[in-house]
Formats: sequence, structure tokens, C-alpha cells
Amino acid sequence: MSITKESELIGMKKVSEVVATTLKLMREYAKIGISTKELDEYGGDILKSYGAKSAPYETYKFPGYTCISVNQVAAHGIPSDKIILKEGDLINIDVSAELNGFWSDNGGSFIIGKDIHNHQPLVDASQNILKKAINAIKGGVKIADIGFIIETEARKSGFKVIKNLAGHGVGRSLHEGPEDILNYRVKSNIERFKKNTTVAIETFISTNSTYAVEQKDGWTLVGNKGGYVTQHEQTILITDGAPVILTEANGFWD
Repeated sequence: MSITKESELIGMKKVSEVVATTLKLMREYAKIGISTKELDEYGGDILKSYGAKSAPYETYKFPGYTCISVNQVAAHGIPSDKIILKEGDLINIDVSAELNGFWSDNGGSFIIGKDIHNHQPLVDASQNILKKAINAIKGGVKIADIGFIIETEARKSGFKVIKNLAGHGVGRSLHEGPEDILNYRVKSNIERFKKNTTVAIETFISTNSTYAVEQKDGWTLVGNKGGYVTQHEQTILITDGAPVILTEANGFWD
């Protein structure tokens, strides 16, 4: 969305702090032996305590307050009492919400307990690439150039990107223009980031796959060639200089 007055900026800051705090607390709550359903309900209670509504449920009737993806699930994992977290699991939590007419989105991947499966390099790559991409964004920068940074850095790290999942505009709805802030460069895309707009930038870094494929449940996405995928996402305000990271309270870069 385009921020045109102080009240809009305040609204975006408030909802962004809510989703970021919820994500941070859910990360801390995620432990060996609990189900993703329990983790999701914990997150849902936090959102409700702030008066916020789950964005995926409000927008798509998603069967959960948050998306929780474990191991080979790339995105949109459905919380379940049958999925019990284990030592070394790769988990992604994506939290988005609406509060007072404003919407914000953030997410991140991390490891449960000890890294017995050596997922940390993939997690680190996703985080570091997102930071590098965001630091390159300001008004006037081509969206395609940010995709180029993400894909180039992924290759340098020995990984791939998921091409059909993308960042997006956010603010007055969960997904709005620009709708495809991709993890690779499309040379024909001449659209540029605009000053004083809010967008959700997210990385989808992969060991094997380049596309996410929807499963029979209509939600769960897995890689087309298997392997693992990490995602990190921040909602930002674009300026003439360094972006303002509205969801910094999630603590991923602390």
C-alpha cells in the first residue's frame, strides 16, 4: 500500500509489531514433543490477545491461524495434532494478520533442537540473502534487480530458488500490488519499487527444487524435486534510503 498519512504508518507499524512478536514467541515456544497444532493455537491466542485476526484464515479460510511447514513441506503447511516436532526438524512459521484495517506478513525457518541433519547452512543462506536483498531496496529500484540478487546469492551458496513463490505488496490486504516480487530476475519486468509503499519481501531458498507443487489437500506445497526449502520474510516500508523493517521485532537478525 502507499503510505500517504501518519495514521497509516502508525497502523502498519502496529500490526507489523503484532505479527513479528507472535512469530518470535512461537519460535521460542516450538519445542521437541509438541504438535504443530498446539504451536498454531498458541500463536492464535497471541494474535487474539492483540485484537488481531489471522490473515490466511480471513482471506482464504486456511485451516489454521498460521502456516507451519515441517521438513519437506515448502510452504502453507497445515497445523496438525499428528505432526509432532522432533530433534533436528526444519520448521517454517509464517504469521500474517489484520488489525484495524491494516495487514502485515512475516515468516522464518529454523531448526528444532540440535542441527543433526545439517540444515543450518540453508537457514543461514535464506536469512542472509533476505537481508542483502532488503538492503538493496529503495524507491526507483527495479523489482527484477532484487530477484537477480536473491538468485545469484543462492547460487553462490550452492542452493536454488523456488520460482513460483514470491514476495508481494501488503497493507490494506494480505496480497496487493506489486504481486510478484520473485526470487529470480525476469528481464521483461520493468516495474520499480515506489517510495512510501509497504511490501513483504521473502526468500524461498532450496536444496533441490525450483518449483512448489500443491498437494491433494489444496494447501500444502512441496518441492517439485524434493529436498528442503527455507523461507524468511519481512514487511518493510520503502524509502529513498534504507528501508524501514516494520517486522523487526521478530528478532531474526538480533
